[in-house]
Amino acid sequence: MTRGAVSLGLAGSLGPDAVAEIAPAVESAGFHTLWINDTPDGDALVALAAAARVTGRLHLATGVIPVDRRPAETIAADVRSLGLPVDRLTIGIGSGVAKEGSLSRVREAIDVLHDAGVPRVVVGALGPKMRRVGVERAQGVVLNWVPPLEARAQSEALHAIAPAAHIAVYVRTAMVPAARARLDAETARYASFPHYAANFERMGVDAADTTIRDVTRLSDALQAYAAAADEVVLRAVVPDDTVEGYLDFIRRAAPSTG
Repeated sequence: MTRGAVSLGLAGSLGPDAVAEIAPAVESAGFHTLWINDTPDGDALVALAAAARVTGRLHLATGVIPVDRRPAETIAADVRSLGLPVDRLTIGIGSGVAKEGSLSRVREAIDVLHDAGVPRVVVGALGPKMRRVGVERAQGVVLNWVPPLEARAQSEALHAIAPAAHIAVYVRTAMVPAARARLDAETARYASFPHYAANFERMGVDAADTTIRDVTRLSDALQAYAAAADEVVLRAVVPDDTVEGYLDFIRRAAPSTG
C-alpha cells in the first residue's frame, strides 16, 4: 500500500443489505479499503461478507472489534464460516471496555487470529503500550481521534520501532452542512468518555480538532493526514443513515476528485 492511501469507514449498524448497495460505489470511486465498525447492533464481518460478494479488488477491514465482547476464536470462526477473502481482509481489534489485562488480552487475540490463518491484524490503540503491541505483535495500529501533527508524531515513533508496520488513522468527516450537527454530537459524546477526555488533554487539543467538519477543508486535511500515516480512513458522517446519503458522501469525497 502506498503511503497516505484514502479509505472509507462505515457503521456496522447500516446492515449487510445497505453495505452491499454502497460497496460497489466505494470500489469504483477509488477508495483503497472499506472499513466497517463492529457494534452490538452491527456485525462488521457479516457486512464485509456482503461487500466482498459485490466487489473484486476493494480491501476490507474491521475497525475495530472489541475482543472482550467478541473473542478472537469467535472472530476466526466467523471469518471462515462467512468465506471472507483473507487476501483482501484486515481484522482490526481492540481491548474493549475491560481495562484489566487489556494488553495480554490483545496479544493473545493477535496470536489466535494469526494461528487461524488471518494474516493481517491491526490494533486500535490510544496509549503507547497498546500501540507498541500493535506494531510488534500484529501488522500495525489504527489511530483514532488524533489531529494530523499527533498522527505524524505517533506514526514516526511506531515506524522507528517497526518500519514495516502499517499505521492507519480514522478521521470522522462531514461533507455537507446538514451532517455537522451529527458530527458535533458524536464528537461531544467521545469527549465525555474519561479515557478519551484524558487523551485529548494529553495531546493539548479539542476533540473537534481531530475531525473534518467542512468540505472546503477536505483537500488540505487529507494532505496533512496522508503525510502523517500510511492510510487515512474517512469515517463518513451523513445527515441520516440512508444509502443515498452515503453515496452522496462517496461522490464528494472520492480520492479521484478530492
